[in-house]
Amino acid sequence: MTSRTATAVILAAGLGTRMKSSLPKALQPLAGQPMLKWLLEAVRKEFDRIVIVTGPGMADVAAAAGPDAMIVVQEERLGTGHAALQAASLFGDGDVAILYADNPLIRPETLRRLLHTKQNGDTGLALLAMRPADPGRYGRVVMQDNMVERIVEWADATAQEREIGLCNAGVICAGAADLGRWLHAVRNDNAKGEYYLTDVIGLARADGQSVQAVEAPEDELRGVNSKSELADAEAVVQDRLRRAAMDAGVTLTAPETVFLSGDTVIEADVTIEPHVVFGAGVIVRSGAVIRSFSHLEGCEVGPEGRIGPYARLRPGTRLGRDVHIGNFVELKATQMEDGAKAGHLTYLGDASIGARTNIGAGTITCNYDGFFKHRTTIGSDAFIGSDSIIVAPVRIGDGALTAASSVITNDVPAGDLAIARAVQTNKTGLAVTLRERLKQKKDAN
Repeated sequence: MTSRTATAVILAAGLGTRMKSSLPKALQPLAGQPMLKWLLEAVRKEFDRIVIVTGPGMADVAAAAGPDAMIVVQEERLGTGHAALQAASLFGDGDVAILYADNPLIRPETLRRLLHTKQNGDTGLALLAMRPADPGRYGRVVMQDNMVERIVEWADATAQEREIGLCNAGVICAGAADLGRWLHAVRNDNAKGEYYLTDVIGLARADGQSVQAVEAPEDELRGVNSKSELADAEAVVQDRLRRAAMDAGVTLTAPETVFLSGDTVIEADVTIEPHVVFGAGVIVRSGAVIRSFSHLEGCEVGPEGRIGPYARLRPGTRLGRDVHIGNFVELKATQMEDGAKAGHLTYLGDASIGARTNIGAGTITCNYDGFFKHRTTIGSDAFIGSDSIIVAPVRIGDGALTAASSVITNDVPAGDLAIARAVQTNKTGLAVTLRERLKQKKDAN
């Protein structure tokens, strides 16, 4: 945290028109988290106060900001300078940075450099800048004597100015009093008739203040205004998450094929095989192996667990130590204690499975009656025969067994064997007779 009070103002009123989406731009997802949350995570590490500028009817954006953020509403969308001005009464008396919700990839270290540049020496205003491979329609940073002279928007730039490689990332930092005064002086006599935040740079220079540019990589400062740019940002975030996981001792055998959520927790000595997807809310404990083509969401895998391949763990699933979940097994809101196993072709929903219990192939817990969910409880050291259908609510005791292909509708006491299937009857020679009859029918057609 910096020694002087610092306020971050995040402009989040964008509707995301270029996204072709009804979801506000600030809430577009990156690695399972809204863009705004990624920026907030970095901001909270460097700033004392947070102000979010939203548009009318954007309560969902305000909610995503969290309880520590102050919210102001830009009733009319008249440009970035106008949006920043709406927060002027909350600037405080320290330094203020203006950021954008659609710049979600800025690292805390870069924000720290921005504040350091502003708070040291005689700099009146600091801004973030980059040198993108394709400058495109970014505003250009015009330099003179190693200082920022002004920023010109692409729409207003001359052909010569559009050749400049140094581009504005949109983020500025200045003292609260100066910034408030400059924002009130911004005019809208430009091609779009909007109040540009970038005009503050010219006003600072006119006041005799020095303006410094703090450069950072394009991957960190890129704007996200379309679905294709969102995909580019997703690639950046995924690369960061994968590298962080590997640096923490996780083995990713094909990192580029593993997709993580922003809140995924994976402990050291976990192995993730190729083509695994992590949704939100997943914890994987040390020593576990997640095999290929598995999908995990809202679940916890205990130490030494073995998951997959082709397994699906849905929200509410909690697995103890050394639990084995095999191919084409799906679990939802199910707890399995240490050493339990479900190896093949099984659905367990709303179930509690005791330690060392084995669930045979093809087992289903029938947990939904069309109106309500019901729970299945299976004790420790039980054996559930293949192709068992367990109609909840039902309890199967410790050490109990169910015979293969049984339909269990009643409780099974501890130590009992439950057999619930029709009696087999063999009809002598009927198979031959039936085949001949069917063949004659087919030939007649």
